[in-house]
Amino acid sequence: MGYANIRQWTEQLRKDKELAVIEALVDPYLELPEIHRRVVREEGPALLFTNVKGTPFPVVTNLFGTARRVDRAFGTRPEQLLKAVAGAADTLLPPSFPNLWKEKELVFNLLKTGIKHVPQGEAPVLGACRTNNPLSELPQVTSWQEAGGPYITLPLVYTESLADPRKHSLGMHRLKLTDDSTAVMDWNKHQGAGLFHQEAAAMGEALPVSVFMGGPPALLAAASASRTVWLPDLVLASLVLGNRLPMVKDPLGGHSIPAEAEFALRGLVPPKSAPHQAPVMHIQRIWHRKDAVYPATIAVSPQEDNFYLVDYLQQLLSPVHQLAIPSVNAFWTYSESGPNGLAAAIVGDSSHQEVLGTAFRILSERQLSGSRLLLLTSEPAAFSDLPVLLENVLERFDPADGLYIFGSSARNGEEPGPGSQAVLMGTGRAIRKLPHTYTEGTLPGISEVIPYCGGCLAVSGASYEEDPELPVRLNAALRAQQTAWPLVIVTDKAADAVRTQSSFLWTIFTRFNPADDIYASSEIRQHRISYQLPIVIDARMKPGYEPEQIPCSSTLDLVDRNWKHYFQQ
Repeated sequence: MGYANIRQWTEQLRKDKELAVIEALVDPYLELPEIHRRVVREEGPALLFTNVKGTPFPVVTNLFGTARRVDRAFGTRPEQLLKAVAGAADTLLPPSFPNLWKEKELVFNLLKTGIKHVPQGEAPVLGACRTNNPLSELPQVTSWQEAGGPYITLPLVYTESLADPRKHSLGMHRLKLTDDSTAVMDWNKHQGAGLFHQEAAAMGEALPVSVFMGGPPALLAAASASRTVWLPDLVLASLVLGNRLPMVKDPLGGHSIPAEAEFALRGLVPPKSAPHQAPVMHIQRIWHRKDAVYPATIAVSPQEDNFYLVDYLQQLLSPVHQLAIPSVNAFWTYSESGPNGLAAAIVGDSSHQEVLGTAFRILSERQLSGSRLLLLTSEPAAFSDLPVLLENVLERFDPADGLYIFGSSARNGEEPGPGSQAVLMGTGRAIRKLPHTYTEGTLPGISEVIPYCGGCLAVSGASYEEDPELPVRLNAALRAQQTAWPLVIVTDKAADAVRTQSSFLWTIFTRFNPADDIYASSEIRQHRISYQLPIVIDARMKPGYEPEQIPCSSTLDLVDRNWKHYFQQ
């Protein structure tokens, strides 16, 4: 059995000496986030702020900030159960009484998944309700001086399809608080809640939205696993919890609410918003426990607070990937590459058409449809060792039929577009020996050349603003000298990009839109584009992308002065 709510988990962290209680008055504007960032970088404890300026609610952060804490929170039972499901698939499908009896223990465990409704008097989340200025008392957590306002940073955004109420989505989409009753929704219009919003807009209807905060850690885990759409989110939460998920009907109507949540917002997102503006949620009410604790997280690039949750869920679900896509032996999305960044799959050594079909099958999954780059290889490799995985692909990569780019350039003036994708396939036998040391001399406009792995160079020169055409000239120069390097990536600082796997993933794939930023010579062959080596990727910072955030000096000075005071106990 998992923890029923975050306060049970917080109490366990206290017993394990993995919780620091900060009783000093702390400002949620910049000060609290900077304390959190410093602790997270050192893989320090969870933080409970009991005296937060401007709110009656304590704030808890860094609940799952280490792999050790995630393992402690969920244990081995969910993984064992899903391994059993994968192993028994042939036995249970199609179902028969003798086979069900043979797997009776597994069936019994599966019957405990789902939701159960509890009486309203047994649901702590219904302890208090506010309909007038419902957001006014929430902690105004603002991570950066340029953020433009406070955010709800660890929300569980729940929506249902108006066209088919059996379909639901639970995603971790940030909300920017604009006043005491409205919030801007940060969701992808092509996935989950965004798709349901488009459906509702086509019907001329507002989309009802619920936002939960807190509840069982299993619920936060399920929301983090937004890419496992073949398993319903609430079922996944129940499976991780080890029991049915307690829900309660909202006394004022609408979606049911997790009974053990700390807060629950209810509101509507109108069918249309102003052009190029994010949808706005109009909050009608907030329910919360009488002694509610506000869970939050603050971005600490490249690994945010729920990084370990995401990777835990991927590892948990890996035994059953083949049940969803039989041609995929293993699959991974790299959390450090940002949402919709890099995904990779190990596939069977089959024909080119079969591998391409597998790529389309992966990208047809609703929550994977936004991945910027999908790597496919038939060579087994540990996803945790990206250089080896990438070398396996590049050794086998034939650009004439192994590179596919979908979607047109979406950069309009100064705005980068989010919509295109690329598939890079390297399967079968190796067709080239990769270089590991660069010995080809100087390159025009390039001041720094550093290999990341065999066949992949990171280079840097002028910034995008200074020289947007640098990748074009670089590609021509590399072709002229018949370079042995199949993949060259232009970054702002090559040394920083290749420092670690996390820095490489974050630097490249949060500044990369395939249709705009992949450069390669090409020709039309048999009605499709056939590319030629080398492939150059422009991963420099461009106008419209969020710059690296640096705390202001006054915040740094404040936290420096008070550091010992925060942790006096």
